[in-house]
Formats: sequence, structure tokens, C-alpha cells
Amino acid sequence: MKAGFWQDKHKIYCVGIGGISMSGLALHLQALGFSVSGSDAAVTETTALLENAGIPVFSGADAARVEGADAVVYTSAIPAGHPELARARECGIPVYERAELLSLVASDYENVIGVAGCHGKTTATAMCAHVLDVCSGSCSAHIGGLDAEYGNFYEGGRKYFVTEACEYRAHFLQLKPDLAVFLNTGEDHLDYYGSREALVRANEAFLSSARGRIVWGEDALAVRVRPDLTFGFSPQSDVRAVGIRGVRGMYSFSLCVRGALRTRVRLRAYGRHNILNALAAAAVAEYYGYPAECAAEGLRRFRAIRRRFESLGELGGAAVIADYAHHPSEIAAAVRTAREICRGRLFVVFQPHTYSRTRTLFDSFVSVLSGLENLVVFKTFAAREYFDAAGSALTLSQHLPNSLYVESVRELDAYLRRSLRPGDVALVLGAGDIYYAVKRILQERPKIG
Repeated sequence: MKAGFWQDKHKIYCVGIGGISMSGLALHLQALGFSVSGSDAAVTETTALLENAGIPVFSGADAARVEGADAVVYTSAIPAGHPELARARECGIPVYERAELLSLVASDYENVIGVAGCHGKTTATAMCAHVLDVCSGSCSAHIGGLDAEYGNFYEGGRKYFVTEACEYRAHFLQLKPDLAVFLNTGEDHLDYYGSREALVRANEAFLSSARGRIVWGEDALAVRVRPDLTFGFSPQSDVRAVGIRGVRGMYSFSLCVRGALRTRVRLRAYGRHNILNALAAAAVAEYYGYPAECAAEGLRRFRAIRRRFESLGELGGAAVIADYAHHPSEIAAAVRTAREICRGRLFVVFQPHTYSRTRTLFDSFVSVLSGLENLVVFKTFAAREYFDAAGSALTLSQHLPNSLYVESVRELDAYLRRSLRPGDVALVLGAGDIYYAVKRILQERPKIG
């Protein structure tokens, strides 16, 4: 790797290795020849994937494990007093946050593409990777989810490196991309930023750090910065979709670049909102001078990201679909797509993700959920936070007279079994453990503890 201080390192220990971003970086380091191991609070599907790849993963914290490591990397969810971090510092072992590691990894590639925005980063990043892989034959990717083909890490060459650029705690400002792709401005992580304007300024700083900029043409940032290309539905966008057609939640469109029709694009991912993600990827291909037909082929190859409108199976003859949506606008998009494919009744199971997000966006959550006929609100996934009644799932449910509040998998299991019928759709929403809870219902029926 180019970064000097990695050249004398061999053993890397990752604290919080089961995180989707950290696990991808661990696989990346292993592919580069480093000896990688790490710990996490729980055994998950992700930690199992790492162990299957030959990366030892330990459960819980043990300070002695870091002794002998050449560097320790940790996720921002890890508290400062974590025993393994504390021992690393006592031993004089260099300690780095995950975002620092990502920046170092990216520095080893010719062209770094950072994909930012409040919604759609994972899908757009994966789409960009597929497009550049087809166009150039030399593209690697770090994806904040599990792509059906690439997983969360893909090593395909050194010319391009595509990665999510996450705005959480301004981590994306550590990345110095050659090309910044900006999808949208939203209201998220306001517990850190304090205001929407502060978040906008951080997004602007991220875009300004790159040599090239691609921005959604209808976002306010398209006016505040000078993008090289814009994308969107508007006639003013440089890269846009026309002749849009949808069949049961999947879309095709004609790609129009600077007023000229180029080619037809057919998507295999559900949802009209994915047209914008596809346009962002097509704009990346245009920026680097690749034919539109190559971009269209890359987009055709992209199938899905796990937990992005993922089919989990059937229950009572009803389709069960999981989506990572945990922000009001994402919920609206997922519900809209579900209605397009649902022939019977739509049931929505929503698990709020963190108390602070629910409290900050409370009115927006109430607005987007209040029109649903068959709504279940599942107990909050707290992540790194302590209980806050004002932002709890129970409080949210109390403001939604149409909802049923449940706290256990057993309650949810019983409700779904007595309610679902053939033709219905059960849409499971949230970024927490509700995904695994519903998978248990489908796999271990009928009795769940």
C-alpha cells in the first residue's frame, strides 16, 4: 500500500470486525496479504462469513488479544474505554478508526470514487462498481452491504476504487476522492450535526475535496457547488432518464446524455427510486468517457443488495420482503414499491433504528406511517444509544392509532401467522435486528422464543 506506516505492519486486529464496513475492509486487508483477526460483541452472519474466509473472529472483549498486533483498527461504535483499545494504547500499538483505514486503503488506487448522500449510497456504490468493472475491467469496491455478486468487498483491479462515503460523524471528510458522487441531501445524523445546514456544509466540504463532482441536479447542492455532471429526471440534468416504463416494481428507461438519446437501460432491482441510483452510475461512466452501452450492461448485471427489497420467502402464502429503510423518505420509497407488486393486502413491520433518529424525525415518521392499514411497530434497535422514552418505538406507536406495538419475536410470529393470507405482502423495514428476527420466524416455525 502507498501509505508509509502500513508498510511495516503485518498483523492487524479489528475491534468491531462484524460491522458491514469493517468486515469488508478486513477482507480487503487479507487479500493484500495482511494477517487479520478481530472481535465483535456478537456472532452474526457477517462474522461467520469472515471465519469462512479464514479470518479469526473472537466474541466479546479480551485485552490480551491485541498484544503482538502491529496495528489496531476500531469502529466508531466502540467506546473509548474498550479493554482492547485501552491495552493497545498501553502497549504503544498504533490505533486507527475505521474511516482512517478506508482512506489509507483508497490511496492505493489510481482513481477513487466516493459515493455520498443520505439515501441510496449502498445501491449506487454497487451499481458504480458493476458499471466500471464492465467498462474498464479494472475496478475494486468497498460496499456498505452485501452485493449479490461482489459481497461487501470486491478486488477487481487498481484503476478504480468505488466506496461509500458515509456522513456519520463527518467520516467522509477523511476520504479524498478523485470523483465525488452526491445522491441527495436529507435530514439524518442531526444528533451529531445539530442542524440541517451543518450537514449541508459537510456535504459541500466533501464535494469540494474532490477534483470531479457528480450531483443530483434537483438537490440544492447542485447550485452551491459546480458539478461536472448532474443527473436526474429534470430536462436540465446532463444525464437523465426518459421513456420510463415500470412492470411490477422493475423499471427500464432510455438514457439521455446532454440531450442525446444513447441506449436503453433495464434494471433488475426493484423500485423507481433506483432509476436515480442508476443514473448516478451512468454519469460516472460518462465522466470517464466510457460508452453508454457499457454502462447499460453494468447496470443490467447488478441484481440486488441484501436487505434492499430482499425476498425472504413466504409465510401463509404471503411474500415476505425485507428492506433496510430506516428513514422516513426510505420508508416511503419501500412502501411505494411494495404496493406496485402487492396483489392482496400490504402488512408493514417497522423497527425504529436508534432513539435519537426517531426523536429528531418523529413527526416525519408519524406522517409516513399513519396511512398504513396493517402496521406493526417493533421495539427500537438502540445500537449505540441508551433508552430515551421520547424516541422509543412505544411512543411512536402511541401516536399511530393504526399500529400494533410488539416487543418480542413470539408476538410478531403469532400476529403474522394469524393475519397473512395468499397474495398479501409483508414488508419488513429497519436497519436493526428485525431482519434476523423475521428470518427466524420463517426458518424455525412455528414456535419462536
